[in-house]
Amino acid sequence: MDQLARSPKQIGAALRRRRRALKLTQAALATQASLRQATVSSAEAGEPMQLETLFSLLTALDLELVLRTRTKGVLRGGDA
Repeated sequence: MDQLARSPKQIGAALRRRRRALKLTQAALATQASLRQATVSSAEAGEPMQLETLFSLLTALDLELVLRTRTKGVLRGGDA
């Protein structure tokens, strides 16, 4: 399923949804991604992270990043 993310918080929420859909704990995901559990928690909270960390999580969750021209529409919740 495609998910639109325009902010760090939305990326974090998408990572959390996927982790839960795979029935993984943060600790299990951290092990698969060679990260600390605290790093997974921070990423899911939408806190700043290195691109390498994001890609490690995407790989462990079997996700990919697709860039496209931004769609026009109503922005909510302070997304820019």
